[in-house]
Amino acid sequence: MKTKNDFIKILIGANIPSNEAKIEVELILEKVTGKKLEELLFINEFDETQIMPYIKERIETKKPIQYILGYSHFMGEKFIVNSDVLIPRDETEILIRETNKEVFNGAKILDIGVGSGVISCMIGKYSKEKNYDVEILGVDISNGAIHTALDNVKKLNLIRTCIFRKSDIFSNIRSDEKFDIIVSNPPYIPKKMYETIQEEVKFEPYNALFTEDDKGLYFYEKIIADAPKFLNKNGFILFELMQGQFEAVCQLLKNNGFKNIQIIKDLANIERVIKAQI
Repeated sequence: MKTKNDFIKILIGANIPSNEAKIEVELILEKVTGKKLEELLFINEFDETQIMPYIKERIETKKPIQYILGYSHFMGEKFIVNSDVLIPRDETEILIRETNKEVFNGAKILDIGVGSGVISCMIGKYSKEKNYDVEILGVDISNGAIHTALDNVKKLNLIRTCIFRKSDIFSNIRSDEKFDIIVSNPPYIPKKMYETIQEEVKFEPYNALFTEDDKGLYFYEKIIADAPKFLNKNGFILFELMQGQFEAVCQLLKNNGFKNIQIIKDLANIERVIKAQI
C-alpha cells in the first residue's frame, strides 16, 4: 500500500513537475477507485498494484495522462479525449466564457475546429442553464474529432443543441447559412516550433496544433477573410490566441471590416482571446 504522496514522488522523480504530478496522480486515483476527487481526501493508502501500471506507462511513454486514462476534466465536466483531439487547456475556458456573454435565445453559433467538442458543449450547457434555444454547429476536418465530439455531446445530453459536420473551415457550410457567433480555437503554433515543445504535446494531433506558416496566422487569415459572408449583422467572432499574435490578428480583423475589437488577457497577463463584431 502506498499514499498519494508516494505516487507523486515517483512522478517527480521521473522529471514531471510537482504541480503536474499531483494532478496526474489524482486523476489516476479517481479512475482506479471510481471516487470523486473530494472523496479521495479521506483515503490514506491505495493498492499500488492497480495504480502503478498507469504510473509506469506515463513515465515510460511520456504520453499525457489524459490519453492514458481516456478523459480530461474541463470546466467541471469530464470529457472523453483521445489521440484524435487536443487535451482541453485552461486558456480555452476564457474563450468559452467570453463567447457565452454574447449568446442569446435563438442564437446560431458556429464552432470552427471542434476537436473534442468542449467549446460547443460548454456553450450548449450554458444555454441550457439559461433556457435559451440555440443552435450550435461544430465543424472539423477530422472524422475522429467529430466522432469524439459527438460522444461528448451524448454524454452531456446536448444532442439536440449541438450538431457536427465535416468541413475544412467553411468548405461545407452553405452560402445561405448565417450565424450570430463564430468561435474558434484554431491551430496557431508555427511548425518551426515543433522541435522545441515538450515531449507530451507531440502526442496530440499535429494538424490541430501547428500551422505551415512561420507566424501561426494561416487559419486566422482564412477564417477572417470568409467570416463576413456567414455572419449576421453585428455578429461576433472570437478566437483564442497564442502569445504575441494579437496585434496581427487585430489588423486582420480591421482589414476585413470588423469593429469593436476587444482583447481579453489571461491570468498571466497574456492577450489570450480576441473578440470583434462585423
